[in-house]
Amino acid sequence: MNVFIKDVGELSVDSGHSAAELAKRYGKGPKVVVAMKKNGELVDLSTPLDAGDEIEWVHADTDTGRSILRHSTAHVLAQAVTRLWPGAHYAIGPAIDEGFYYDFELPGSAHFEEKDLEEIETEMRKVIAEGQSFERKAYSFEDGLEIFSDQPFKVEIIKGVASQSEDSSTASEEGVSQAGITVYANSSGFVDLCRGPHVPSTSYLGHFKLTRISGAYWRGDEKRPQLQRIYGTAWESKAALEGYLKMLEEAAKRDHRKLGLELDLFHFPPEIGSGLPVFHPKGALLRYLMEEFSRKAHLRAGYEFAWTPHLAKENLFNISGHLQWYKDGMFPPMELEGSTYYMKPMNCPMHILIYQSRARSYRELPLRLFEFGTVYRYERSGTLHGLARVRGLTQDDSHIFCAKDQLATEVERLIRFVLALLGAFGLTNFEAEVATRPEKYIGSDEDWEVATASLIEALDNIGVAYKIAPGEGAFYAPKIDVHLTDAIGRRWQVSTLQVDLQEPQRFDLGYTSQDNTSETPYMLHRALFGSVERFMAILIEHYAGALPAWLSPTQVVVLPVSEGSMSYAKAVSKAAKGIGARSHVDEAREPLGARIRRAKMDKVPFVIVVGEEDEKAGTVGVNRRGSSAPERGVALAAFLEELSSEVKEPELVGFSYDD
Repeated sequence: MNVFIKDVGELSVDSGHSAAELAKRYGKGPKVVVAMKKNGELVDLSTPLDAGDEIEWVHADTDTGRSILRHSTAHVLAQAVTRLWPGAHYAIGPAIDEGFYYDFELPGSAHFEEKDLEEIETEMRKVIAEGQSFERKAYSFEDGLEIFSDQPFKVEIIKGVASQSEDSSTASEEGVSQAGITVYANSSGFVDLCRGPHVPSTSYLGHFKLTRISGAYWRGDEKRPQLQRIYGTAWESKAALEGYLKMLEEAAKRDHRKLGLELDLFHFPPEIGSGLPVFHPKGALLRYLMEEFSRKAHLRAGYEFAWTPHLAKENLFNISGHLQWYKDGMFPPMELEGSTYYMKPMNCPMHILIYQSRARSYRELPLRLFEFGTVYRYERSGTLHGLARVRGLTQDDSHIFCAKDQLATEVERLIRFVLALLGAFGLTNFEAEVATRPEKYIGSDEDWEVATASLIEALDNIGVAYKIAPGEGAFYAPKIDVHLTDAIGRRWQVSTLQVDLQEPQRFDLGYTSQDNTSETPYMLHRALFGSVERFMAILIEHYAGALPAWLSPTQVVVLPVSEGSMSYAKAVSKAAKGIGARSHVDEAREPLGARIRRAKMDKVPFVIVVGEEDEKAGTVGVNRRGSSAPERGVALAAFLEELSSEVKEPELVGFSYDD
């Protein structure tokens, strides 16, 4: 029979020929191909080949290949734990970005400690050395309940789908659907629920590291059993693993939670609650600088400001659909004077009410509303992470209302504005992801196709690299998620852009067209920073706390060598303030070396030292952040000229305000 292999061509093979053998012969080499796409479907290499099949190899050094390596390594982790702790219950163990995890409940009062990770790794390497095969098998619900009779979390998943009390799509990753269950059995007898695919055998694995232990509630519900989660990472080569571990070391140094305390920017008082930060004077000033730069850019770009309250009556979120689709992410309601109120999870319904407040004409479109609006979302405690994931967040939120013939132009203009403003903060390595229609959605298929096509067309016109994320759109609209790569190679999701054809219809929005008929506007949602809090976390980690001079809360510290130089130090600081720099004097109450070290620890861009000779000559000593040696005898006028350039706000590149 003949099969077609991408990048190889058509081959004649015997019926029943092993795809794994073909992969070794026609892939890049043994153990590099970990799975295949058979006629577009991702499957194991053990899947039988049929005449006419179109085959594409999945290599270990691709995103899909790494995900398979990581999920297979998670199975090995579960097998190792059940060997070391007989009677352990294993819950779920998915691949995640750059790694994997598995949740466990140990027997009796046993619990994991950090020192156990080394022992677990050793046991995992034994499993890998045994070269155990992964074999996919299908069973009925009844057989599945018997196979996993001693694993209560697996039983709950199976029963939930069997009784249709659980959405089968939620459990599909675990290999459970309305058709029954699929499992992967190792040749040693270990069995786990899984949709797959997996590597052919454990011998394909080995470049892994267990990284940490944390707590995790079953199903993310604080009322359910508390489990222990073991995190790890797995890669296709020793070099790739070592590179990632070095990146983790650097990331720990850059952790915004650590730097936030060291630089006196913010903290999370337990008296206020989880996920609710307070910003200290320096952190609040940083927020102000970020927001004010954005406000000025939006004004110049033709946006109009809005302001909306923090809560609203229930019916607003009924109309918008949030109570139907997003209620689990909202804080509980409040009963006030006979009405039910909710803290707002989104700003869009209130911006819609502003548009709806009076009759609109085509002459007013596009109408671009903009607000730094604080919203509240009930994130599970286990998902909170410093400023990167909080429960009270401020979005630089915009909603643009436009006519159909303005949509393509407006989307393209919006993307250019987003990339230019992010670029002004020194972030230039971008990739976009187009999230398409999910399984649950509102609106017509035609509207979704129009909206999705407009996003893709805009990205093509601008030349931004992107990929498609099938089914990852919001319930009411497809979207573009803008991802950036930071200074140490990590990927962050920042801006989101959505073309929404549903909300205008739900609120019965309209405008009078040029031919005097009533038309429904298109609506664009956009959060540029994502949230101020998350964006601040990204900036702190990207720059390792050494923010660009224009963003630094303190730009200049002037240090007099002694009390005798205080008056000149104050004059220098005043001159710096005169050109718009944020400057202060650190008086000579401590030794000069200690004050210089403190200023450098605070990551101040310019540390200025002045003594009596400087006062006579009109000079300063300049310690530039990051320089190997200070510069002495710099003319004050020359320094102020340099400083003026360094503290100046950047321009937006790649966007014309006049468009």
